[in-house]
Amino acid sequence: MSAAPLRILVLGTGGMAKNHVAAFQAIPGVSVVAGVDTRPDLLAAFCDRHGIAERFTSLDAALAWGGFDAVTNVTPDAVHHATTMPVLAAGKHILCEKPLATDYPHAAEMAAAAARAGVVNMVNLSYRNVPALQAAARMVAEGVLGAVRHFEASYLQSWLTQPAWGDWATESQWLWRLSTAHGSKGVLGDVGIHILDYATFIAGSDPAELSARLATFDKAPGGRIGDYALDANDSVTMHLRLRNGALGTVSATRFASGHLNDLRLRIYGDRGGLEVLFEKGASRLNACLAPDLQTATWAEVKTDPVPTVYERFVAAIRGQGAAEPDFARGAALQLMLDRAEESARADCRTLPVSPAG
Repeated sequence: MSAAPLRILVLGTGGMAKNHVAAFQAIPGVSVVAGVDTRPDLLAAFCDRHGIAERFTSLDAALAWGGFDAVTNVTPDAVHHATTMPVLAAGKHILCEKPLATDYPHAAEMAAAAARAGVVNMVNLSYRNVPALQAAARMVAEGVLGAVRHFEASYLQSWLTQPAWGDWATESQWLWRLSTAHGSKGVLGDVGIHILDYATFIAGSDPAELSARLATFDKAPGGRIGDYALDANDSVTMHLRLRNGALGTVSATRFASGHLNDLRLRIYGDRGGLEVLFEKGASRLNACLAPDLQTATWAEVKTDPVPTVYERFVAAIRGQGAAEPDFARGAALQLMLDRAEESARADCRTLPVSPAG
């Protein structure tokens, strides 16, 4: 029996949109039927390239048309809230790029609206697609490590020290990420959300409190290149105490020479330890468990492929799986980011991670 047809509208046709469209078009029974972008020329070129029939230069016009079941929101971070709320009001399922919003109040409003609407709502935390992450989270939840006590996590990028992805000093696609006036919240906002989710999802516990320090390094004379003031943070370090009592550190940087895009987590309990790696596009899970604890012998754990966020989104709409990570998770992560910024402004003061903190 074939799956029911599902019609997707892509909202925003910028950098990540091509990945969303390709992923959805590869799923049986799914079609991308419409695109929305306020830039007519870019919209037309994108839709022609991907065979998308309907084109709209406003979200209102697309919602008035209504010939779709779900939306994939690939707009810039600063307009996620403004573009998602009308979609929820229209009762459409939605997958939104990370971060869910640019501050916790807006993210919380989106999560509450999604719950009221009763639609499938998910945020694209792409590293949930990593087999080692999913296997490690299951092992921790099953008690394989015993009580979790300590962890250290890092997200390492090097695009400010080596031009593997292009010349950041001359290309606007990179320069905007270094400028708060152009909507960037630096490495904290760009990839901090990923490593926080990576660490706390595997640990099975969110932070009760955290402290953070942000650093912006000199990258050009006068701290500026053309219209871009290079004032966004380049590196972040955080100390966290989780609600389960574990202590740990989380860091992210764009100055990790030799690392194009690598994530690492080492997590320890009173019955064993795990090393969860995503390096050079591949994942690996290593464990030291009984009876190998006495000899400190580590061994690789076999992991199986996992569905992508796009496949999970479609499955959830079809009633065949859970909508994870959902907007509530996106809001919880945004609160962590907000508290990290507040802590850095207060000279690394430790802050509670709660809506009333």
